[in-house]
Amino acid sequence: MKTSAEVAAALKELEKVKQLDRGELVELLREGIHAALIKKYGPNVRSEIEIDELGGKIRVVVLKTVVETVEDPGTQISLEEARWEDPDFQIGDVLEEEVPFETFGRTAVQAAKQRIIQKVREGERTRIREEFSDKVGELLSGEIQQIERGKLVIMLNKFREAEAIIPYREQNPREHFHQGDTIRAVLKKLEETPKGPRLILSRADPMFVKALFKLEVPEIQQGIVEIRAVAREVGGRTKIAVSSRDDSIDPVGACVGLKGSRVQAVVNELGGERIDIVPWSPDPERFARMALAPARVARVFSDPETRTIQAIVDEDQLSLAIGRNGQNVRLASELTGWKIDLYSSREWLERGGEGPLFAPLPPADDLVAEVRLDELKGMPAEAVKILNAAGMETLRDILDLDREDLLKIPGMTEQLTDELLAFLAELTEESPESEAASEQQQTPGTPEAPSPTP
Repeated sequence: MKTSAEVAAALKELEKVKQLDRGELVELLREGIHAALIKKYGPNVRSEIEIDELGGKIRVVVLKTVVETVEDPGTQISLEEARWEDPDFQIGDVLEEEVPFETFGRTAVQAAKQRIIQKVREGERTRIREEFSDKVGELLSGEIQQIERGKLVIMLNKFREAEAIIPYREQNPREHFHQGDTIRAVLKKLEETPKGPRLILSRADPMFVKALFKLEVPEIQQGIVEIRAVAREVGGRTKIAVSSRDDSIDPVGACVGLKGSRVQAVVNELGGERIDIVPWSPDPERFARMALAPARVARVFSDPETRTIQAIVDEDQLSLAIGRNGQNVRLASELTGWKIDLYSSREWLERGGEGPLFAPLPPADDLVAEVRLDELKGMPAEAVKILNAAGMETLRDILDLDREDLLKIPGMTEQLTDELLAFLAELTEESPESEAASEQQQTPGTPEAPSPTP
């Protein structure tokens, strides 16, 4: 039979192993002892439980009311019995009956033990939910404890009590692990089971690639570079689209690293999987060109209604654009979110493509209008930020706006509006040289003026 000292020692061990608060464990023990008293004396039992943490002693006292006729032995005692303890007892008094911890019996002790175990498990489940509910998409590491029918059971390094698995469908088929191997994976979701929350990890989800780049690229951790889209075929190829909040930082170069060190670290973790890093663009046509890398694209047409891109490539680029078993164009389509139809230049012309394959340069005015706002010298920097936030990135977007339209843009003040209008007026004012050139072009018999360089 366990003594109170042994239970106190077990309490200390439980505190160490389960990493629970000492006060919480004492309260659990008190509840467990009360459950044991209920098992022995009935559900109405009243008790006082004193636990001496330093001395390791437990004092249990059952309170019984003195009555004439006993109806509930667990809460009542007859006057005759009570006066054996003290002749001065009267009806209605309360007798304190000290119960030796050792007399509970095996069944009662087991009830206390079950209560403690139940509470500990409930506490663990709650802590697991609190710890991991907001960590979906983050990298976790651990050791492979067991391999069951292709499923990997992982013991995490920082939270060993949590049940974590990598199902077969979330693994890279090119990778092979053994029991005891150290492994990293991304937390895909927190799954509720009858036994409590279970962590579903993945090495096949695109989130795994994002998490690895976040680990290797400080600019991503700092929020300067952002991964805008990921498309992946596990074990074969991955395409990621990146953008930068700082114009002075190249997002692709930041992810590649010096001599390719950063991207190579990710490739090694993925078992040699190929990775294409392309700059993200809000323009679907430009984005599609980049997404089809390493192939060079000659022309691109888009249909916003059907979200379809028609990309034309030279004959020698067609197989590269398609990729092995159509992998490159398939990933590019997934990355952009648009359906991409590929044509060779010959096939496009045979099908009667829209316009010439290599169209002439647009007029000079159109070229100027496509200039980005942040590239214009003298443009108020604060105005650029406000306009970009409103989705206006090129000169074309603001050329036709009047003062009232500009003031409606969130963050635009009257002073900033006046500065911007003055800048645009100066920018679009035609110089005498350009007027002369215009007159010369309109005069019959004069040589044609040279076309402006874009």
